[in-house]
Amino acid sequence: MSGHDHGEDGVSRRKVLECMTWAGTGVLWTITGGVPRSLGIIDSAEAATAPGMTFLQISDSHVGFDKPANPNALGTLEEAVNKINAMQEKPSFMIHTGDITHLSKAAEFDNAERIISQTKLDVHYVPGEHDFLDEEVKFYRDRYGRGTKGQGWYSFDAGGVHFIGLVNVVDLKAGGLGNLGAEQLAWLADDLRGKSKSTPVVLFAHIPLWTVYPEWGWGTEDGGRALELVKGFGSVTVLNGHIHQVMQKVEGNVTFHTARSTAFPQPAPGAASSPGPMKVEDARLRSMLGVASINFKQGDQRLAIIDTPLQG
Repeated sequence: MSGHDHGEDGVSRRKVLECMTWAGTGVLWTITGGVPRSLGIIDSAEAATAPGMTFLQISDSHVGFDKPANPNALGTLEEAVNKINAMQEKPSFMIHTGDITHLSKAAEFDNAERIISQTKLDVHYVPGEHDFLDEEVKFYRDRYGRGTKGQGWYSFDAGGVHFIGLVNVVDLKAGGLGNLGAEQLAWLADDLRGKSKSTPVVLFAHIPLWTVYPEWGWGTEDGGRALELVKGFGSVTVLNGHIHQVMQKVEGNVTFHTARSTAFPQPAPGAASSPGPMKVEDARLRSMLGVASINFKQGDQRLAIIDTPLQG
């Protein structure tokens, strides 16, 4: 390996779109007292970032995808890695929030590893549904499942933060919501037991743990139960992928953030007849792909996220 009910099921499309951040340039967000505040574009924002632990989120590489929305998903993953390697401050590690591959083929996993390993960072993975397509899910488990529990969930500590990797793509039906299951939720309750409520917690999984757009399966059926387990903690961050666009929401002590893909964009919720690869002009593509950098300053509940497109 290196859903507390939000009541969002009846959310209007307008409200969903109001939660979205389409960042044409990288923007640094700070969360203080539950209120998000933009500090500006990435060049000035990086200078304003408080010292502390920084880690990267990368998502939805879809290595093997070669359709018109992006005929070279491996190439744009490599561009993302080059952007990471050019960072002035080396992050502590990286998490990948799933869909490493497009069809769960051995060669796709090999190619993804060959490119991602060029960052020389410790990488913590959770699977997307596209990583669980092969019989017995052998290729993902052989590479990233060692030392994990159940279908691949696990936790670790870094820089005073408790990280929890969850799996919500097992037996996923087309267009259906993600699911954690009773076994994983029981493990999560046990994992959190005894942790100080002042410990910052980061949950990361592929499908959003909050209900973004149920008509497209953009949510986790029992995600609210996981969020109930962390509601007593002072600082909780939930990082997801799957929807291939930046979306942020703050609810109480919980900050939700979804990441861009490095492969192809998807439409805004309800803006098309269905989700899936969205073809845009070649000149726009790289402005809709990218990575996220997250900074924690120990002893402070301030969180800062910089979303960086490949271009723009």
